[in-house]
Amino acid sequence: MHHNPSIVLTIAGSDCSAGAGIQADLKTFSALGCYGLTAVTCVVAEVPGQVISIQAIEPEIVRDQIAILFETFSIAAVKTGMLFSKSIIHAVADIFDSLPQFPPLIIDPVMIASSGDPLLEPNAVEAYRERLFPLATLITPNLDELYFLASVVKRPASIDEMRQVGQELLAKLKKSLLLKGGHLDIDTATDLLLLQDGSEYTFSAPFLRDVETHGTGCTYAAAITAQLAKGDSMVDAVANAKKFITNAIGSAHRWNQVSALNIIARP
Repeated sequence: MHHNPSIVLTIAGSDCSAGAGIQADLKTFSALGCYGLTAVTCVVAEVPGQVISIQAIEPEIVRDQIAILFETFSIAAVKTGMLFSKSIIHAVADIFDSLPQFPPLIIDPVMIASSGDPLLEPNAVEAYRERLFPLATLITPNLDELYFLASVVKRPASIDEMRQVGQELLAKLKKSLLLKGGHLDIDTATDLLLLQDGSEYTFSAPFLRDVETHGTGCTYAAAITAQLAKGDSMVDAVANAKKFITNAIGSAHRWNQVSALNIIARP
């Protein structure tokens, strides 16, 4: 018997290098057997390690994309990525507030690119806290985002510090958190899942060095979203997504940038 794939929605920015953003999300959804929908929030001119420019989509267009998708499709899970501005966050929250019920919502609070470039306007953080986080099923901050959201004096430098700051943020937001420890200076990429009920789960994999990790946060959150859409529990969804992202990093493509530029420059 033929079964239609689970339908998942990503609300995120477009990455022209296709390593992050909606492009990475769609690849992940497809790889995990789901059908991906997109609501584009901004267009980003970027390559790994460099962001040149960002053009935000009008909030009304973002709202219309999400609204017509919910009217047309039976969406099993939703992921948000780069939302960029206060007005876009409000537009997204308005739609979810208007729905009688909605599927699991995974929020990847994209704030800073791997290159260090800001991907969120400063006045937008409060909009996340006030409007979007209350709607979340899971929030997936990396170390920089955890540091920023928890308003602590320094970025966590160990798993114990990450846990402590995460517990403080959990008490404030009262939402389940996946704390991503890939940027800790240790030999494992260790993540902590802190659930609202107080339970905690640890997910570890060997830390793979000398790999360009542009887009791993997007891919990880997209994989969790896809697994939830397929019926996994939260713990199983994160466990399966961790395996997926670890395999993805381990088999990452490598290009010779100079050769590529030479090819592009030929008449």
